[in-house]
Order: sequence, then structure tokens, then C-alpha cells
Amino acid sequence: MANEDKPKGPASYFPSIEKKYGQPIAHWLELIGQNPNMKHMERVNWLKTEHGMGHGHANAIVAYYLANPKE
Repeated sequence: MANEDKPKGPASYFPSIEKKYGQPIAHWLELIGQNPNMKHMERVNWLKTEHGMGHGHANAIVAYYLANPKE
């Protein structure tokens, strides 16, 4: 894969998140989407406390989710 094809920003964490936590990114995006009134850091802290996710991984998923709203 060429360098310009590599994911950038939050999506660059997705392969390691899927490997470490054993769930596809769609799973995590759906989970955090079930709490529409939570703020960014509330979602991050929820992933950390409820799912044992590291801060960087949780933050990457939340940032991606918020930057790519569903239609």
C-alpha cells in the first residue's frame, strides 16, 4: 500500500484497535452512537471505564465518530 493510501488522523488507529479489542470499528461507533447526548470526553471516559479501552484508542474512535456524522 502506498503512503498516500494510509489512513490519517483517528482512522490510523483503527487496525490496532480492532486487533487489541477484538471488535470491528463499526461495533464501537454503533455503541457510542447509542448515547447521543454525551459530550466528547464523556464518550471517551465511557469507553475507558466500561470497555477497558486506552485513552488514545477511545479518543480516536470518538473523534472519528464526531467528525463523520451519520446521514
